Amino acid sequence: MSLRDDQLAILKVAGKDFDYYNIANLDGIDHLPYSLKVLVENLVRNIDGANITDEHVKTLLDWDPNAEPSHEIQFTPSRVIMQDFTGVPCIVDLATMRDAVKELGGDPEVINPQVQSDTVIDHSVQIDKYGIADAVQQNMDIEYQRNGERYQFLRWGQQAFKNFRVVPPGTGIIHQVNIEYLAKVVMSKTEANGNTLAYLDSCVGTDSHTTTENGLGVLGWGVGGIEAEAAMLGQPISMLVPRVVGFKLTGSIPEGVTATDVVLTITDMLRKHGVVGKFVEFYGEGIASVPLANRATIGNMGPEFGSTCGIFPIDNVTLDYLRLTGRSEEQVALVEAYAKANKLWGDASDPDYVEPQYSEYEELDLGTVVPSIAGPKRPQDRILLSEAKEMFEKTAPAYETEKTVKDPVAVSTDFRGDFDIENGDVAIASITSCTNTSNPSVMIAAGLIARNAHAKGLKPKPWVKTSLAPGSQVVADYLKAAGLQDDLDALGYQLVGFGCATCIGNSGPLLPEISEAVNTNDLTVTAVLSGNRNFEGRISPDVKMNYLASPPLVIAYALAGTMDFDFETQPLGTDADGNDVYLKDIWPTNSEVAAVVDGTVSREMFLKDYASVFDGDHRWKGLDVPEGELFAWNDKSTYVRKQTFFDGMKATPDPVADIHGARVLALLGDSVTTDHISPAGAFKASSPAGKYLTERGVEPKNFNSYGSRRGNHEIMVRGTFGNIRLRNQLLASVGEEVTSGGFTYDFLAKKPTTIFEASRDYIDNKVPLVVLAGKEYGTGSSRDWAAKGTVMLGVKAVITESFERIHRSNLIGMGVLPLQFPAGESYESLGLNGTETYDIAGVEKLNEGVTPKTVHVTATHEDGSKTEFDAVVRIDTPGEADYYRNGGILQYVLRNLMK
Repeated sequence: MSLRDDQLAILKVAGKDFDYYNIANLDGIDHLPYSLKVLVENLVRNIDGANITDEHVKTLLDWDPNAEPSHEIQFTPSRVIMQDFTGVPCIVDLATMRDAVKELGGDPEVINPQVQSDTVIDHSVQIDKYGIADAVQQNMDIEYQRNGERYQFLRWGQQAFKNFRVVPPGTGIIHQVNIEYLAKVVMSKTEANGNTLAYLDSCVGTDSHTTTENGLGVLGWGVGGIEAEAAMLGQPISMLVPRVVGFKLTGSIPEGVTATDVVLTITDMLRKHGVVGKFVEFYGEGIASVPLANRATIGNMGPEFGSTCGIFPIDNVTLDYLRLTGRSEEQVALVEAYAKANKLWGDASDPDYVEPQYSEYEELDLGTVVPSIAGPKRPQDRILLSEAKEMFEKTAPAYETEKTVKDPVAVSTDFRGDFDIENGDVAIASITSCTNTSNPSVMIAAGLIARNAHAKGLKPKPWVKTSLAPGSQVVADYLKAAGLQDDLDALGYQLVGFGCATCIGNSGPLLPEISEAVNTNDLTVTAVLSGNRNFEGRISPDVKMNYLASPPLVIAYALAGTMDFDFETQPLGTDADGNDVYLKDIWPTNSEVAAVVDGTVSREMFLKDYASVFDGDHRWKGLDVPEGELFAWNDKSTYVRKQTFFDGMKATPDPVADIHGARVLALLGDSVTTDHISPAGAFKASSPAGKYLTERGVEPKNFNSYGSRRGNHEIMVRGTFGNIRLRNQLLASVGEEVTSGGFTYDFLAKKPTTIFEASRDYIDNKVPLVVLAGKEYGTGSSRDWAAKGTVMLGVKAVITESFERIHRSNLIGMGVLPLQFPAGESYESLGLNGTETYDIAGVEKLNEGVTPKTVHVTATHEDGSKTEFDAVVRIDTPGEADYYRNGGILQYVLRNLMK
């Protein structure tokens, strides 16, 4: 008998019996953090005697809070969730795997999601139309025109694969749809014996901000599309038992402070603390006063902290939110009974509550939080609002060049009239994305500031592109019910769509006259958005500096029209009587916001909006959908093409080999993001991807975005390292000008060229490639194409000072070797500049079933001298070693399924 058999018990809930795995009586469970108790239940339930054993459970129960991670476990998520940018390539891979199985003589039907897998189409809507009454309908019409091929493909997947559902466009943002509808907190299913098993909901997603669900007590985080596909196919996720940071919240939010200010403060604190690879768990009596919407906002920013998750336990706040969002009383009762039976109930005032032990501790008195923004290029770079003008004036000169015109530039437009623009002006002020639009308190606050501004006759400046892209249709319902949408409309904040929009880079074009003035005069214009990502080059190709702010502050900056503004001392305008109006004059009180939230946000809204969530509108229902277990690929399609990863694949992998004579493709600095490696936004006709489409008769106006083209590897490989803000220092090493964008030096052709064209030359001549970089390589979104594109360029190894968690595992998942310079060393300190050739010895030990701690790197300089060092191998678990030996995680899974 295993623990799995021993711990099976019966839970009675409202007269119904559920089987469940009881972990409450296991020795050592009491003092474990909530998040590790979730992992205990997951292990006990999935014990199979091979991948997961009783010993794994015992090791977790014996967790030492002070130990460094060393014990590997296999986490089996209950669900997988994807957005469409990552969902399309996932389904392309699964469809290609079906073809590969057939070619190897197997049954294509073995390729099917083994767990519930959902795709929410939310990343494709672009803000082409704004500031007009029917902007949302026009933008959706354009979205379908652009993305019809992709949507047809997803609808094919919906009928071809079991356990796969699609939430159609125009519904909401993935994380909000997840917490408002898809997440169960406790799941149930009918077993083979006819009994109903209750078990914990857990979910990984192909979007970093899957962690929004942590606010509900659902353990999960963002993984690469590659890892998600493996999880869909029943493959557990290999991980080391992490250190857990206990974060105590006390006090309450003061007047004038929003949930956004809180989350930017926590992000700042935890980035300074250092939580990469760790779990963060919020605890203490103070969390009982943190509304679930605020918990979700905090959880959403986990990737910005750098942590794997930022989780809250299950308590009465959780139950109240489940009721509000339309979950049945039976489901709420199950969640409560299950959490209490398994010692997962997080109410610190409960007499049976035992405070968990943590590896490290942080604490925040919410009463000390002050209004903040973050920028101009990273979410963790917090700026006190009171110091924003001063900080802007300090940082702006770094974005100016000798071509930058310092004087105001005259612009004449049909849409917004005539005006002057200058450096620092706000070109985009967008209420967008999952961080905030799942939170009624900040959305209502934005509506009230719009009402107060409108009443005093204030308007955004004419050069500001204003937009409102809520996280779900419920937001539109309660803004309308409160009468606030009319005020937002009056300020140009009409609905533009339900999706990620500006935060993902789908801000749409600026007015052509503004764009021309900005680019001709090299102006440094800015964007302010209520999202979670503000990386360079992400928001708009015309905008150099991007700032995160709460929704009401987004409107405030639209009224100010510039980042060079002090809200304390400068008026936003004048009222009808000529009196100066300051921000404090239109800012609503916390009690005013709370009164509107309590009076308008209702359970009935959620029940109505999610009643037919998978049905879609007339556009979705009208798509022409192909049928069959195998997809009929169209060679002429520029959106969806059969992948090449499985071409020529053998039933048994070839041995891995040492790397000889490699050249450097890119020499990069610190904080290179997955956006730098694989951008999601627009691209120009002069880029390799643009040339590819132009050659196939696609006009630039129909290019769409890199994100929407992720189902076509030909475009994605051409866009890899294609971000317009990427600076490849290899060009400087050979005496060339460092041109921003996807450029490098080809040592075979002895000339500067694009990264894509150089890679073709190296591949044709069988020269392997490496990338050298600094700290925090791969920060940001869980972007699988950042790893897929890297391998398709012929890169065999990436050597950095440190990696962000998801991208490191994605590289292994594609068969690319992640290496780190020796502690304290960098390519600069070792005297390397990318002109060398590289040999990496010791990789072949992996063929013996051993993962070497280091491999020996020899860099041969142009004069024949050598620099040698031992690079740390960042293959962290035996499971990752299996993936690397197989050439990638999908090859590993496919071979296993074939067996």
